[in-house]
Amino acid sequence: MAAERLSMRTIKEVLRLKWEKKLSNKQVAKSCNIARSTVREYLERSQRAGLTWPLAPDLDDGRLEALLFSSQPTESPEKRGLPAMEYIRKELSRKGVTLRLLWLEYRGANPAGYQYSQFCLLYHQWTGKLDLCLRQTYRAGEKLFVDYAGQTIPVTDPVSGKTREAWLFVATLGASSYTFAWGAFSQDLPSWIEANVRALTFFEGVPEIIVPDNLKSGVKKPCYYEPDINPTYHEMARHYGTVVIPARIASPRDKAKVESAVQVTERWILAALRNHTFFSIVELNQAIAEKLQELNNRTFQKTDGTRRSLYETIDWPALKPLPSIPYEYAEWKKARVNIDYHIEIEGHYYSVPYQLVKEQVEVRLTATTVEVLFKNRRVAGHPRRYMKGAHTTLAEHMPKAHQKYLEWTPSRIMNWAGQNGPNTRSLVTCIIESRRHPEQGYRSCLGIIRLGKRYSPERVEAACGRALLLKAYSYKSVESILKTSLDKQDLPESSSPGKPIIHYNIRGRDYYGKTGRFYLGDKYYRNGINRTVPFND
Repeated sequence: MAAERLSMRTIKEVLRLKWEKKLSNKQVAKSCNIARSTVREYLERSQRAGLTWPLAPDLDDGRLEALLFSSQPTESPEKRGLPAMEYIRKELSRKGVTLRLLWLEYRGANPAGYQYSQFCLLYHQWTGKLDLCLRQTYRAGEKLFVDYAGQTIPVTDPVSGKTREAWLFVATLGASSYTFAWGAFSQDLPSWIEANVRALTFFEGVPEIIVPDNLKSGVKKPCYYEPDINPTYHEMARHYGTVVIPARIASPRDKAKVESAVQVTERWILAALRNHTFFSIVELNQAIAEKLQELNNRTFQKTDGTRRSLYETIDWPALKPLPSIPYEYAEWKKARVNIDYHIEIEGHYYSVPYQLVKEQVEVRLTATTVEVLFKNRRVAGHPRRYMKGAHTTLAEHMPKAHQKYLEWTPSRIMNWAGQNGPNTRSLVTCIIESRRHPEQGYRSCLGIIRLGKRYSPERVEAACGRALLLKAYSYKSVESILKTSLDKQDLPESSSPGKPIIHYNIRGRDYYGKTGRFYLGDKYYRNGINRTVPFND
C-alpha cells in the first residue's frame, strides 16, 4: 500500500531527523507523528531520487515533489474519460442531479475510471479555483434573488427641468444568473410589488423561493431567525405559488448572487447610460431593457455560454408556470367594527355583518374593491369608494331585528344625549333622521356625546344649540364651534337662552314615547325592533 502523501515540510523534517540527527525510524515516526512504514517509504523515495543532506539551497518544494513522485505513473483525467468539469457543474445545477449520480454514469461509460472519492476530489479541486459566486451550488428554478441597486438614475422633468432620482430593481436566477432590471421612482410597497410581478413575467415562470433583502417594503420586522413578511408581499407569493425567504441579517453570503448581479448591472447598464439624459421613467426603462439584453447575451469570462443560454437550458424548464391572471396589487389594513356595523377606510364607511360589532377585522384593498375578512374568512365585499364621509351599506348586513345584546337603538342614543341637555338631544335626533339608515348617524352622535370628555357638558350643550340654529347637523360642526369658542357667545335674541331650540324637522320628546316608537323612511321602529309597514299604518 502506498504511503500517505505528506507535506513538503514534514518530508524535509523526516530527512533531517534521519540523516542529520541519526535517529531511528521509530524515533522519527514518533517525532513527526506518522507511521514507521511512512518514514521507510519516504527514505526509499529520497534514495531513488539521489537526494543527500543537506538539501541543495535552490531545491524548492515544487522540484522536491517532482523528484520524489516522478517514478509514479500519472494519468491525466482525460485518459480516464473524465468529463469536462464545466459539464459536471452545469449538470449539478439541474434538479435532483448529484455528484454520485454523475459518477455512476461516468463509471458506466468508463469501468476503469476513477473511484467515487477521487472523482469528487478532482471536481472540488477544480471548483476551488473559481470565483466565490460560481462555487455556490444553485438548483435549477430554485431561487430568485431580488434587491435594489445602491446607485440611482436621474430623470429630468422636461417642463420644470428638475431632476428626480429613480431606483434600479434587480432580480437574478440562482442557477443561470439570468438577470432582470427595472427602474422606478420609489421603493415603497406598490413599486416593490410591481417590480416583483414584472420580474416573474420577464422570466416566464415562477421559482420555488424568492430571496429578498430585509427591505421594509418586503419585510415588516427583520429577524435573523423568523422575519415577518409584509402581508401584501406574502399574498403575492401565495398567488404565484412560491415562498418568500429573506436573506439573514448581516449574512451577505445568503444574497451573494444578487449582490454580484447588482454590481454587474451597475457596470454594464448604469455606467453605460451615465451620459444619457432621460425625460421620463418610460424612456429610462426602454434604455435599461436594451442594455439588459446585451448583458444577458454576453459570454461568460471563465465558463462557456451566456446567461440567456444557461437560462434556456437549465432554469426555464424547471420554473413553474405563471398563473393565468397576474397578481393585482392589494394592501392590508386592520379595522375595528363600530356600533353602526361599519368600518372606516380612508374616510369612507363600509358595512359588515352586524354580528361583528366591536370585533377587529382585516381589510384587503385593491384599486376597485374592498374585502373584509374575519378570522381569515371573507365576510363582506364592496366596490371601493373614495368619497369621504359617505356610507356604502348592504341591506343584508343590517340586523333584521335589533337584538338585546346590541342595545344600540335610536331611542337609546337620543335618551343618552338627553342626559346632557335638550339641545344635545335635539341635534342628535336631527342627525339620525337625516340619514337614510339611522345606524349611519350613530358614529356622529357618539362623537358629539364624547366631546363632553374634552369640553364641559355645558359647553357641548351650548354648542349643540348654536348648531341647531345654524342647521349644521354634524359632529364636525359642533367640534368647530367648541374649538373656536363660539359656544361662549350669546345666541341671537330670537332664541331664548334657557329654552331648547326647536326645529321644524324635530318631532319632540313625546313623539317617541315610552315605547320608543318612531318613523324613519319607510319603517317604524318600536323597542329597538323595526318592521316595514304602509305609510298610513
